This record gives sequence, C-alpha cells and structure tokens, in this order.
Amino acid sequence: MHDPLDELDRLARTERRVAQATLVDTRGTTPRKEGAKMWVGEAGRLVGSVTIGGCVDARVVEAAEAALAEGRPRLVAVDMGAEDAWEIGLSCGGTVEVFVEPIALEPGSPTLDLTRRLRANTEAGGRAALVTSLDGGGRFLLYEDGRREGSLGDPALDAAAVPVAADLLRRGASRTIDLGAGRRVFVESHGPRATLVIVGATHVGVPLTSLARVMGFRTVVVDARPRFATRERFPDADEIRIGIPSEIVAGMPLTPSTALVLLAHDYKFERPVLAHALGTEVGYIGMLGSRRRGAAVKRLLEEAGVAPAALERIRVPIGLALGGDSAAEIALAILAEIQASRTGASARPLASVGAGR
Repeated sequence: MHDPLDELDRLARTERRVAQATLVDTRGTTPRKEGAKMWVGEAGRLVGSVTIGGCVDARVVEAAEAALAEGRPRLVAVDMGAEDAWEIGLSCGGTVEVFVEPIALEPGSPTLDLTRRLRANTEAGGRAALVTSLDGGGRFLLYEDGRREGSLGDPALDAAAVPVAADLLRRGASRTIDLGAGRRVFVESHGPRATLVIVGATHVGVPLTSLARVMGFRTVVVDARPRFATRERFPDADEIRIGIPSEIVAGMPLTPSTALVLLAHDYKFERPVLAHALGTEVGYIGMLGSRRRGAAVKRLLEEAGVAPAALERIRVPIGLALGGDSAAEIALAILAEIQASRTGASARPLASVGAGR
C-alpha cells in the first residue's frame, strides 16, 4: 500500500517533478474510494493506482504525461461502457473523475510543504482535511481545531469551503463538493494512522506484523523477553518495546484507530493489560486462546471489578473462522477480523452479500 503522506517524500529522493493523480469522484460501485492516488514521474515511473487497473489507469497515465509537459493541472473524466466498467469493478457503465496535477518535489514546494505538515499532524495524533480546488486554484489545510494553512486562491471560496470541510472532517469522509457557480473542491480527510499493538513476541506475531504492514498499519510489538522481541524476528515492526507489558501499554494512546492483540497466552500479562485497555476507547481487543480460557480470564477481570458489559469487548477466540492452524493462517484470520471490525463489514463471503455479476 502507498501512503500518500509518505509517498511524495520518497519520490523526492529520485524525481524532480511528478504528476499526482487523485480519484475525486465516482458514479457507480467501485473497489477504490475517493482519495486513491497514482504518481507518474518525468521518466515514466508509475507508483500507486487510482482504480484496480485497466482502462482508467491507462488513460490517467496519458493525462499525467500531458500535465507534466504543460505544467498545468487538469480534471479528467473517464466515461465507460458496461464492459470497461466491469473491468475495474463498477457494476455498470459510469464515470470516474481524476484530478491530475504536476508537483515540484523541491524545497519550497507549497504542495510538498502542506503534505509534510499534514503528515506531522497525523503522526502526532491529530486530524485534518486537505482541501483542493479542482479548478487548479490552490489548496488549504484545515485542522480539527479550526486553524487553516494555505488558500484556494479566493478568500470567498475559502470561506465557503471551510464549514463543508469541517463537517466532512468530523465524519472522516473524503469527497468532491460543489460550492456553486461551477466551483468544486475535493475534501480529503486524514486522521492518525491505524496502529496494531501486539503483546507477546510469539511465532504468530511475526507474520501478523508483516501482514499488518502491507495493510498500512503502524505496528508495535511488546514483550518482557528481550530474547524473543528482536529486530531479527520482527523486521517489519515499526517499534519493538521490551519491558513489563502492562506498564508499556498504559503509556500508549489506545484510541479508536488502535487494535490491541494479546498473544502472550499468560494471564499474568493479559489481565493487567486488559484491565487498562477496557477503560479506554481502543477500537479492537482480541486475545489468543480457547473459549474456556477466555471465560476464565474474563472471570478474573470481573472479580477485580470490571463490568460484565465491558468484558464483551474482548474477542476470544481471536480471528475469523478461515480454517488452518499455521502461524500465517492464524495471523491472516486475526487481521481479517480487525479489518472487518474497523469497517463495520459483515465478514461474510462477497458472493452471499448481494446480487453481483
């Protein structure tokens, strides 16, 4: 996965300019949502995708090359017949709109500077919306506390866009908004990166950190045993913390965008971690173990004063019933449940969800 808040910095190491293509509107059902991005370098390098491939990305590449040559942004609307639409996941013919803009990757670049400010804000746990004029007039960054940096190039347009952007930011949504008189802006909401905290540097935790990284999670491995919690065993972990797990977890922000997974299989570590986590807004709590063992741990917590309703937040046994018992298969089942929990999805087979082709 390509994090747009990191990608421009990575590209700046090898490119002087790129064309950034952003999916800003869709009509129909598509597997890629607004905000998906592709970058095209001056030498033709491609990174990311605005759809899942096929005709749209090919046309976007042509538009990106033209935008780089002309030095001007453009809004590309791709009309598709039923066959082309089905190729990228739309249920029938429709239109997708992609905003393509050339971006200088050099010191002083306004776009690069705003992106870096946005990234610093989300890394600090903040939320903000990046608002871009689809007429090529500029962009501004709106923080959740109301502060604003940058401009669309027109004070009246800025004033009209702020309340709309603030509302979308509160809902965590990204979409194109028509402000009237043909003036359209794309509001892109950004919040803290989803974090996966793994308590227990076990063999299941190794593939779990690797899979979570592919899914865009920031991963933190926590264990009291330095022999197990090593960089050699967990090369894909963003952070490895060694010490008493309950003390480490108590010092971490457990927010709705955090998933907590306990793999230690030792109630001495699990009970104090769970007692703390259940008093926070952590988005997901899962514990490795059988139903019988889970019931025993919950009983200990209830005896310690944890409300029975709070105990229902603990998912044990952890993961979806995908079958398989290898470390990688268990890790996949865990991450699948975390993803379903985050999105509110049913976790049912797609073939049983609706009529589709």
